[in-house]
Amino acid sequence: MSLDAAAMPARPVQLPPDWHASLDATLRQPWMDALRDFLREEKAAGHPVYPPGNQIFAAFNATPLSAVRVVILGQDPYHGPGQAHGLSFSVPPGQRQPPSLQNIFRELHQDLGILPPPHGDLRNWAGQGVLLLNSVLTVRAGEAASHQGRGWERFTDAVIEVLNREREGLVFMLWGGYAQRKGRIIDTRRHCVLTAAHPSPLSANRGGWFGCRHFSRANAWLRERGQTTIDWALPS
Repeated sequence: MSLDAAAMPARPVQLPPDWHASLDATLRQPWMDALRDFLREEKAAGHPVYPPGNQIFAAFNATPLSAVRVVILGQDPYHGPGQAHGLSFSVPPGQRQPPSLQNIFRELHQDLGILPPPHGDLRNWAGQGVLLLNSVLTVRAGEAASHQGRGWERFTDAVIEVLNREREGLVFMLWGGYAQRKGRIIDTRRHCVLTAAHPSPLSANRGGWFGCRHFSRANAWLRERGQTTIDWALPS
């Protein structure tokens, strides 16, 4: 079964085979049909939805299940024009870095001495096995959190369950209370769970984000397990 939301381009959006096989039962649930109906209604009502239909599942296509080593869990896609492209916290080349992403790069610099890149495109991380997963995969233009409670949370809960069950030794970066609550099902005996405040300015400036050192800690975990570390430096 395709994950085509049908509110988007007519051409079906397919998951990579390993993701599709592990999520097949989830895709067949009645609430997934209700989610598709909702997205069709959004389109029929003339509401622009972000990201574009062919990018809703970009995180899964960029990082197949078998390749995942690190998971960075976000909440909603960016709701400004041209910002969301299916990867949590990432924006396409040419888009201004949102404040949360700026704070991510500030912490990366403090942690590993990596200078912030001139863009906000995180696809290089995804290609190394960093699953950039939002909890909700679509949003109405200009209306933050407008697609919450429509079924995406149940779908991404199933994604986390699959990762927890089928993979070993992953690093989960859970930033903010929302992500931490969503990650309660993760078996901390088998996976590394790193928690910190959300990098948004409101949360980060209250403390708990800067100095979390998640990037070096993730690499230390991977190194201890004999895995290749993540090169967090993004090409210019």
